[in-house]
Amino acid sequence: MSEIEKSFSTEKYVVTYPVQQEQDGWRLDQFVHKCMPTLSRQFLKKKIERGEVEISGRRPPHKSSVKVHYAERVTVTTHNDGIIEEEYWNGEVVAKTESPTIVFEDDGLLVINKPPYMITHPAGRNLFYCATVFYETIYKKTIHSIHRLDRETSGLLLLGKNPRVSQQVAALFEADLVRKCYFFIAHKNAGSTEFPFTAKERMDREEGSIPQGMMHWYPETSDQGKESETQFQVVLERDSYVLGLAFPLTGRQHQIRVHAACHGYPLLGDKIYNGDPMVFGRFKDNTATEEDHEKMQIPRQALHAIALRLAYPAGEETTFVAPLPKDLSNWIELKLGINHGEIEGLVLEKVAGIFPSVKTGLIKGSVP
Repeated sequence: MSEIEKSFSTEKYVVTYPVQQEQDGWRLDQFVHKCMPTLSRQFLKKKIERGEVEISGRRPPHKSSVKVHYAERVTVTTHNDGIIEEEYWNGEVVAKTESPTIVFEDDGLLVINKPPYMITHPAGRNLFYCATVFYETIYKKTIHSIHRLDRETSGLLLLGKNPRVSQQVAALFEADLVRKCYFFIAHKNAGSTEFPFTAKERMDREEGSIPQGMMHWYPETSDQGKESETQFQVVLERDSYVLGLAFPLTGRQHQIRVHAACHGYPLLGDKIYNGDPMVFGRFKDNTATEEDHEKMQIPRQALHAIALRLAYPAGEETTFVAPLPKDLSNWIELKLGINHGEIEGLVLEKVAGIFPSVKTGLIKGSVP
């Protein structure tokens, strides 16, 4: 649905949607949910009751059941009160890292170590805890998102400080000239594929999937889905868990998570690709059960963008590395008895064997 007006600041986000001819006579809550499907119907009803949803020419607050009509405009205002972006685990708010750390910076590029739950740019119900917004507030200018990471995924993220460099680096991604490496923790299911392996299952969304946005996988020989490829290597296997590295050669959404799961390695904390995608909805609605928490073990998917290699600056091959995040290294120490320094050393040694230019001295900034 096209937007006819949008304004954003660190204090509030205001967006106006036109009522299309086919939407004439819809309920207001139905219309707003169609415009903002990532927000729950119940949450939107509360916004309507508070007067944060306004129909042009009518004085709010409105009732959720009021009808909208063709050519009217509906304006939704969201204030930065921190509430809509909170994450809960066992009934308690998950603490977030206030700011990312900078791994590399020059006049045109920012390479940051993005903390989990920070989104790349404003979208859905995540409007303020965003990497672009964070640095736009500091630099007082537009910051460009060159690529993206899932909200729960931590690690290296490239942001452009001007259009020229943003386009230059984006072109490297489009030409498949950027090598990416992700660290992950996964369960090891019975009958799982032996390491190392390359996953080539095709993938795509299916209409009506629950949860919305879930990716489905198809055999490599299928005519369904889009071509996808990820290489996997093991760092350590212990008990029924695997610490590994994933190297995506294509860039499909959720690619590593899907490929890992369909080969018998669902990621720790993955609320969608764990065998029961309904877990995601229960966490979203804050109705997750004790069994859901036991199955997930940690509040977010155990995936971290640990290394990026690209020809920058001035065409020189550079490998950027992000240290392991505390939440994942804490779980490893508590569950597997391996301290942070030991596991990070094992991971970096493995990364360096594949990206030969990696040196520990490239790690900058504190661990989030």
